[in-house]
Amino acid sequence: MASSLRQIFAFSGVLDSGPGEKDSFALVEHAVALATQARQERVGQKGAGQEQERPTLACYVPTAVGDAQAAIDFHHEKFGSRADAQLSVLRLFTQPSVPDVAAHLLSQDLILVEGGSVVNLMAVWRAHGLPRILRRCWAAGVVLAGASAGSLCWHVGGPTDSFSDRLDPFTGGLGLLPYSNGVHDDFPGQPRREVYRTMVAEGVLPGGYATEDGTGLHYQGTALHEAVSIRPGKRAWRVAPEPGGGYTEEPVGPRTI
Repeated sequence: MASSLRQIFAFSGVLDSGPGEKDSFALVEHAVALATQARQERVGQKGAGQEQERPTLACYVPTAVGDAQAAIDFHHEKFGSRADAQLSVLRLFTQPSVPDVAAHLLSQDLILVEGGSVVNLMAVWRAHGLPRILRRCWAAGVVLAGASAGSLCWHVGGPTDSFSDRLDPFTGGLGLLPYSNGVHDDFPGQPRREVYRTMVAEGVLPGGYATEDGTGLHYQGTALHEAVSIRPGKRAWRVAPEPGGGYTEEPVGPRTI
């Protein structure tokens, strides 16, 4: 298990990467680094031993894509050659793939949640009691991370296309972070930027943070510690409602990683 510092890394993956550009896995690497650092800090406090020598334990949770085998295979391939990190997978279809979900997740350093349908993700999680378990993991210092739906889920909610091709409000997130979240804020194929700000202005969603593709939010406790990005020029945004309607937005300049 990780340190007692509660940490969440919520990011927008890269939907379109060109030759030579970093892809979304660079953000996964950052999540692993956060979990490794947290574990090392804990070991430093308690003293050396077998805990210091073991790899960082990461559990991949692909519920939002229906536990798609292709997504699982991709992550196994990415982690397969690493000596410093060990990947496990929690499948929930058609039943949990581990005998004790709580014990398994609490033993991890990092929980990495796949993107996809946040609506289906939360419905299945609630059926299996994961909200309570994940809150325990967070409180225990396991780093929570994820892209897209795996970003929205830690917040109150945000715009989603889980219901239909249009963007609808989703407010059924875990609420570990008391903010809304807009992902893929600069995606040209949908009016995500405009819809998110309208939802905040109209009070459909609370104020919160949006991330452009390749950008992530690192929270310590419930406070934003920093934004990071793998793409130069990309930003995060703090969006807040104004009294009587409207909204304000403030760019959050990310650290390039």
